[in-house]
Amino acid sequence: MVADTIDPARERHDWVLLAYRLPREPSSPRIAVWRRLKRLGVAQLLDGLVALPSDARNKERLEWVADEVVEAGGEATIWIGRLASPAEERAIVSGLASAVVAHYQTVIAAAESVRDADEVVRRRTLQRLRRELRRIRQRDYFPPPEAEEARGAVEALASLTEVPA
Repeated sequence: MVADTIDPARERHDWVLLAYRLPREPSSPRIAVWRRLKRLGVAQLLDGLVALPSDARNKERLEWVADEVVEAGGEATIWIGRLASPAEERAIVSGLASAVVAHYQTVIAAAESVRDADEVVRRRTLQRLRRELRRIRQRDYFPPPEAEEARGAVEALASLTEVPA
C-alpha cells in the first residue's frame, strides 16, 4: 500500500511531478488523462502540473501517464523535487489528506446504514465497501483519522456478516 511508504510525520517530502500539455482536440485523450490522474489522487499544483509523494511506485504511475500524454500527441516531463516553502508543502499534504476524508466518511456511513439489514444486503455491501477501501487506500498518501474509522466500520460489519471458521 502506498500510504505505508510515506511518513506523514516527516516535515519535508520529495515529490514526483508531472508537467504535461495535451492538444485541445480531440478531447478524449485529455479526459482519459484527467480521469487517470484523479484515480491516482494527485495534487493539482497548476493547470498541467501535478504532484505525488515521491516513491518508486508513484514515479512509475506518473511515467505511465506521461507515456499516455505523448502517445496522444502531447508533451510530458517528469520531475523529482522538493518545495522550498514548508508552509506550501503542509498545504499540499493537508489537501491530499482532506481529499480522501469524504470518501472514508461515505464508507463509514454505508457500513453503519446496513448493520440492521438482512444478511444478503450486508454481505453485498461488505464486498463493495472492501473494494472501495482498497481503491481509496491507493490514493491515500497521508491517512487521516477517518481511514482507521472506516476500516473499523467495515470490520464491524464483517463480524456481523461473516460466520467464523
